[in-house]
Amino acid sequence: MKKNFQSFFFLLTLHLFFISCQQENNDKKKGTTEEKTKLTSISIEDEVVFQTIDNFGASDAWSMQHIGNWPTHKKQKIAQLLFSQELDKNNNPLGIGLSLWRFNLGAGSAQQGADSGIADEWRRADSFLQLDGTYSWQRQSGQVWFAKAAKAYEVDQLLVFLNSPHVNFTRNNKAFSASGDQSNLAVVNYKKFADYLSHSIKGMENLGLSVDIISPFNEPQWDWADGGQEGTPFWNEEIAEITRLINKSFIQNNIETKIDLPETAQLNYLVEDDNKSGRGTQLDYFFNENSAGYIGDLEHLGKVISGHSYFTTSPTSKLVGERKKLNQALKDFKNLKFWMSEYCILGDNNGEIEGNSKDLSIEPALYMAKVIHHDLSIANASAWHWWTAVSVYDYKDGLIYADKNKKDGNFEESKMLWALGNYSRFIRPGAKRIQINTEEQLPEEILISGFRSPDNQENVLVIINPLNRKIQVQFKNNEKLLTPRSSYVTSSAKNLASVEYGTKISLTEKSITTLIFSK
Repeated sequence: MKKNFQSFFFLLTLHLFFISCQQENNDKKKGTTEEKTKLTSISIEDEVVFQTIDNFGASDAWSMQHIGNWPTHKKQKIAQLLFSQELDKNNNPLGIGLSLWRFNLGAGSAQQGADSGIADEWRRADSFLQLDGTYSWQRQSGQVWFAKAAKAYEVDQLLVFLNSPHVNFTRNNKAFSASGDQSNLAVVNYKKFADYLSHSIKGMENLGLSVDIISPFNEPQWDWADGGQEGTPFWNEEIAEITRLINKSFIQNNIETKIDLPETAQLNYLVEDDNKSGRGTQLDYFFNENSAGYIGDLEHLGKVISGHSYFTTSPTSKLVGERKKLNQALKDFKNLKFWMSEYCILGDNNGEIEGNSKDLSIEPALYMAKVIHHDLSIANASAWHWWTAVSVYDYKDGLIYADKNKKDGNFEESKMLWALGNYSRFIRPGAKRIQINTEEQLPEEILISGFRSPDNQENVLVIINPLNRKIQVQFKNNEKLLTPRSSYVTSSAKNLASVEYGTKISLTEKSITTLIFSK
């Protein structure tokens, strides 16, 4: 009997010990869950404003020259995805509502064919100017179709850009440089080049396309001597001299178009020479009144300086540091805006993400959104432009991907399309960036930017959550808890999809979320 009692007591003790351990484990799990779902309060301080947003854009290079000749219903769908601001019956956006469209005024290499020296015919570009010196306004018809579609969707601005001067004006009669030692535009043709821009703008106006901005130079720091695409280097003194002639030609021809420059190959060339002496430090060279190259007083030069975010986005210390440096430099030029005028994911990015290989998943979209956030929030960019709207290549360079087919083909959306839409569709021209403060610690990977609508009736917030877990947040304005009027999420499962939230908002893992609050 005694033996049985001892056995019972031992089993009871063991049972109670197991219960105690299980309770302790449950308490630990509960604590971990509570930590993961901690509610963080975020204040919207919309009385503190920063830069005004001018636009979000993308370019038609190089594919639209062919896709613009595809069957009508297919190119109409692509145009809808890029330009539409409409919602479907479930309140989901039909498109990303770009507010600027970039039109590639080519150098005529497409007319040269194989003689152009550019092996990939999709990277050759046409021009309204023909090799015999006459103009044909029936050329570039595919691009014109999309430019007119952008206008029909009320895209705010049309920008014309050039990668190279027309082959009729280049030293080697090619659309790429013979070497990186000098620009490919012959000095004797500077004025002819300026008048060519005037004539092209006038011709586009006759097609019903008003050109708001022209960008005559592209990444002048690179040598562009390999024939991979159209391009030429330019030295700062050349850019200044040619820009003066373009300005003069515009005045003589009663053209209202603004000139945008210099579209640096990397952001740091705006503020330093780095390894490109005579082609860098362009902010100071063109806009410092004491510079020999000062052109800031030209009537047609926009109060904007443009640069590309390539090769300055990884690691995070460089992403932040380069933009802080640029923002600090811009403080000496009070009336000058900065536009981030071209970007796609290139290179190995310090192992963070590889530019090669098409990827339709959420990962490139999250990386893209991180770059947008830092360009807007640290460099104070007033505009942000993706490189190519439709890609036919195996790179992370397309909002939409299409078959490499000149007459017909299939296409598919990328998550990058919709991630850009989290910004472009809801942050409209004239919006102002506002201050966002977190009262409690958020994981440093969570990125939040805020914008006040042009009519001052709404605040738009974009939140990036790259983590593998949900984050719980709530928003306040003057201590009042807010409920978003509408919300849109891009994630692995959603493409800028409409969702409903109360005051407590659960940010989906690996997502970009846009919240719209009525004021």
